[in-house]
Amino acid sequence: MQSNKESRPIHVVLGNEACDLDSMVSALALAFYLAKTTEAEEVFVPVLNIKRSELPLRGDNVFFLQKIHIPESLLIFRDEIDLHALHQAGQLTLILVDHHVLPRSDAALEEAVAEVLDHRPIDQKHCPPCHVSVELVGSCATLVAERILQGAPEILDRQTAALLHGTIILDCVNMDLKIGKATLKDSHYVEKLEALFPDLPSRNDIFDSLQKAKFDVSGLTTEQMLRKDQKTISRQGTKVAISAIYMDVEAFLQRSGLLADLHAFCQAHSYDALVAMTIFFNTYNEPVRQLAVFCPHAALRMTICGILERSHSPSLKLTPVPSSHPNLQAYLQGNTQISRKKVLPLLQEALSAYFDSTDIPLGQPETEGVSREQVDKELDRAGNSLLSGLSQDEEEPPLPPTPMNSLVDECPLDQGLPKFSAEVIFEKCSQISLSESTTASLSKK
Repeated sequence: MQSNKESRPIHVVLGNEACDLDSMVSALALAFYLAKTTEAEEVFVPVLNIKRSELPLRGDNVFFLQKIHIPESLLIFRDEIDLHALHQAGQLTLILVDHHVLPRSDAALEEAVAEVLDHRPIDQKHCPPCHVSVELVGSCATLVAERILQGAPEILDRQTAALLHGTIILDCVNMDLKIGKATLKDSHYVEKLEALFPDLPSRNDIFDSLQKAKFDVSGLTTEQMLRKDQKTISRQGTKVAISAIYMDVEAFLQRSGLLADLHAFCQAHSYDALVAMTIFFNTYNEPVRQLAVFCPHAALRMTICGILERSHSPSLKLTPVPSSHPNLQAYLQGNTQISRKKVLPLLQEALSAYFDSTDIPLGQPETEGVSREQVDKELDRAGNSLLSGLSQDEEEPPLPPTPMNSLVDECPLDQGLPKFSAEVIFEKCSQISLSESTTASLSKK
């Protein structure tokens, strides 16, 4: 016979699969607000939409949790709660924050989605049929701060305010007007939080520390660096990984055992090619972007490189960098305005051009018999006509679209069933509430 606890509904506040700082903090803060403003019988659980083992890859998340004194042991990760089993048992309600598109592996959960709070343009084809609140601001945490301060400002404590404050500042690039990421609403709620809690860290201090933590890759293996900020595209079974790497491409290429690591990474995850987009800041605090293409398949590698080199909309202004590594081509990227989300459509077109230009299967790497001239002819025919349709206006919405992570098949549950029962979930919620109460009482003394 089920206990009363086991049969009670669970409201899960779920961030996106990138689990960046905005997604994590939005889930934590909104769950906190809902728990404080809803009947005592209702249980709201923030769930980080990654495996627990992947949290160390998100340095800014780890740093901020430690700074705000939130123990990682109290958090619940996607591989620790079986949302599908809860849904089948009729116990699940989902609230999506910082995204509104579920991956195909979670399609069955769409009917459990009761609300969406997001700051990205709506994808009408995939948006759940529920209450959707979307506003194009710089940070989803801004919308959560608005919900709290308009709905129940008296519940806001310094811990939650600090989480929201730091996240909005990081997302909006320290509220820099020249960058243009911050909206009036972002600025308004940062100012309100600062007025309510004057002892919050200065904007420069919190931005610098979070930015440093986000870009810190010291101690990470090559695989961890590649997985830290990675997206995947595919076509007809051919998969390409696109990883953002926060270091100089020359330093990356000099890593010990790099070629073996890249081969192992692609083999382990069935990737046919890997595009590493590196970024770091020079002594003038200006962004420097570089790019490397690793692919053992000669025709596919030359197709990808050709599309990227020839693109005019947008133009990356690539300059080849000498590399002693076979199967790898590196570039300096002259146009630093071109981020990964602008390169993703080019890579999709490269896959289209590849399948139009060759019937060579990808089962074995090609090492001979494919000339650059052969590929170039097909690129002129296929690639240029495909890319000409990408106007500047269509290329990118005002804010980032739904993370590409949300459009792939891989799911954190692939490695096995979660270990937590509903009973354990309720116990963790009790521990979180106790931790919050203790923190609040200490901050008042």
